Amino acid sequence: MKVLVIGSVYPRFQEDAEVPWLRTSVAHLKQAGVEIQVLAPAYKGLKSHEIDGTRVNRFRYAPASWEILTHEEGAPSKMASKPWLQLLAIPYIISGFFKCLSICRKWKPDVIHAHWPFPHAYIALGASKLLRIPLVLNFHGAELLLIRKKKWVKPLLKFAIGQARAIFANSSFTAGKIKAIRNVDVEWSPYGTTLDEKGDSGLETQGARNESVVPHPVDGKFKILFVGRHIERKGICYLIDSAKFLPADKFEIRIVGVGDLTEKLKQQALQYPHIVFTGKLSPEDLAHEYRTANVFVLPAIVDHKGDTEGLGVVLIEAMELGLPVVASNVGGIPDVVVDGDSGILVPEKDPEALANAFKRLASDRALVVSLLEGARRRIAECFEWNGIIKRQIEVYNKVINRRKGS
Repeated sequence: MKVLVIGSVYPRFQEDAEVPWLRTSVAHLKQAGVEIQVLAPAYKGLKSHEIDGTRVNRFRYAPASWEILTHEEGAPSKMASKPWLQLLAIPYIISGFFKCLSICRKWKPDVIHAHWPFPHAYIALGASKLLRIPLVLNFHGAELLLIRKKKWVKPLLKFAIGQARAIFANSSFTAGKIKAIRNVDVEWSPYGTTLDEKGDSGLETQGARNESVVPHPVDGKFKILFVGRHIERKGICYLIDSAKFLPADKFEIRIVGVGDLTEKLKQQALQYPHIVFTGKLSPEDLAHEYRTANVFVLPAIVDHKGDTEGLGVVLIEAMELGLPVVASNVGGIPDVVVDGDSGILVPEKDPEALANAFKRLASDRALVVSLLEGARRRIAECFEWNGIIKRQIEVYNKVINRRKGS
C-alpha cells in the first residue's frame, strides 16, 4: 500500500521539533508496511529531502524569503499579525496542486491522506479526481475555527468533505464540528504519544509506565507542572490566579516554555513567590521537571477567537510519564481525561477549582494511585500507536476496496 501524506508542516531537518505526532504517525505506518511519501510546502526555499528515510516533497510557492507562511507558528496566527501573507494563499494552493498531481502521476499512490483540509483538500482534489485516487481528509480543529471569522470557508469545507472517501478527526469535539458542516461518518483518529523509550524530547518513559506513584513532595512542596506555549488558549493566567488559593510553603507552580504572553504572565505572577518560570528547557532539564513534579496541569480555555485544545497530546505524554493530570473540560481534552478515572477535569477559567484539584491530589495518595491506573487503561484503550495505526490502515483498505469495487 502506498499513501501520500499532505500537510502544511513537516520537520525540515532531523532535529526539527515541528509536528512530532505526524512524524511519529508516519514512522508507525512505515513499520506496519505502508509506503509513505510526504507533500509539504517549502520553508525559505527548502528543497525536497528525506527525514527518517521518508521522502518529503517540498513545493515552492514564493521567493525564498517570503516562504514563511507555515512552520514555527500556525498560518492563521501569522496572517493575523502579517496580513500581507494572505496574498500567498493562492500561489500556495496552485503550486501544491500541480506538485501533488506530478507526484501522483509518477508514484501512483493508493490513497491521498490530507491533513488540515482547508486548504489541502483543494491541493489533493485534482490528482484524486483525475487519477481516481481515494482521498482521506484529517481534521485537527484549527481549520474549522476559520469559519467563525471567514464565512466563505464553510461552503468550501462542506464541498471538500463531500469529495472525501473517509474523514478522520483528532477528537470527538472536532468530529462534532465536522458533522455540523456536513452529516457524514467520521473516524476518531487521535494521536498517540510522541515519546518512545527515550524519545526526541529526551524523556525516559519506560520507568514511568511501570511506576505506580509520583514522587513525594520535595522540600515539603507539592510541585505543579505546566509545559507548553505561552498563548491565550493555554489558560496560563488562570493557573497563576490559582496561586492565591495555595499556601506558598506547601505548593509550587512551575511554568515551562515561552510565547507571546510570557512577559505579561511574569508580571501577573510577581505577587506570588511560589510561581517559577523556567523558560525553554533542554531535553535533560525538561526530563528533570517531569521526574520531580507531582501533578501536570493544562488549564486550557476557549480563547477570544474560539480556539481551544483539539486533543491535548501533552496530557497523554504526562500520563505516560507517570504524572496525574488536571485539565479544563474544553475541546478534545475529555477524550483524554475521564474525570475521576484518568485525571481530574475542572471548569475553564476557574482558578479556585484548579487549586482545589491540586489540594485533593496533595492530600490523597490513594486518589493519585487510582488516577494513574486509570490513565494507563485509557492510554492502552485509545492512545497506543499500534491500535491507532491499525484502525487507520483498516480505513485505507476500505476506501481502496470501494474504489476497486466501483
